[in-house]
Amino acid sequence: QVQLVESGGGLVQAGGSLRLSCAASGFTFSSYSMYWVRQAPGKGLEWVSGINPNGIRINYVDSVKGRFTISKDGAKNTVNLQMNSLKPEDTATYFCNAHRYNWGTTFWGQGTQVTVSS
Repeated sequence: QVQLVESGGGLVQAGGSLRLSCAASGFTFSSYSMYWVRQAPGKGLEWVSGINPNGIRINYVDSVKGRFTISKDGAKNTVNLQMNSLKPEDTATYFCNAHRYNWGTTFWGQGTQVTVSS
């Protein structure tokens, strides 16, 4: 079965760091673009970062540029998000998303909670 399992969330103080991981299984990982999307309490979904299948194209929302780094490990079928210099406004549930263009196939993880205290 298709699974995307996020881990690494937690409670940290402002300025701290966390490393999120998303373990993928049940589909051809190398054919999918991978994304991190977050949802703050009472807010809508916000795209945070993405990486294309070959790992060459990487993008970030402006608010996290210079602080977050996305990466992937094809051998382990995982995508990671290193988050440094965390701010209270980064508090959200972070979801891992896999998308295959042309076919429009999309998979979502259950999310991992990140809470940043002032």
